[in-house]
Amino acid sequence: MNCSFTGHRIIKNEHSKSIIALIKRAVEYSYSIGCRNFYSGGAIGFDTIAAREVIRFRVSHPDVRLILLLPCIEQAAKWSESQRNAYDFILSMADETEYISEEYTSTCIKERNMRLAEVSDIMIAYVSHSKSGAGQTVRMATVKNKKIYNLYPTLEKQENV
Repeated sequence: MNCSFTGHRIIKNEHSKSIIALIKRAVEYSYSIGCRNFYSGGAIGFDTIAAREVIRFRVSHPDVRLILLLPCIEQAAKWSESQRNAYDFILSMADETEYISEEYTSTCIKERNMRLAEVSDIMIAYVSHSKSGAGQTVRMATVKNKKIYNLYPTLEKQENV
């Protein structure tokens, strides 16, 4: 089984302390029901955090694979140095990397999102609104009848407790 991640690039400050633990639990749950391949779109924010948690989990579960499904080779070209360092780390630790396009195109991100929806049996999301790339990916997965676990509402509840 396959699990994919999609989420916003910006994590709310109020969520930053709890999100890692919640992703860790989501990875553990996905593994417990048979997921061995974990797909990340490699973007800043949620995708990178989720990929790092899969890398940590893989230390004690060597049958787990991290697969980066990236829109284009130059995805990180305009990112800050710290963002590129985090990206380079997950890129170096991935078991497999798949690029939608060699160069950025007007459709490569949408195509990556569709591919994330197609390959997943389970999607772990961090989505607060539907008018975003992550929201688009969740909509695509919903149309394909994929099981989606959105962590955002859980984090909002924790924040309000």
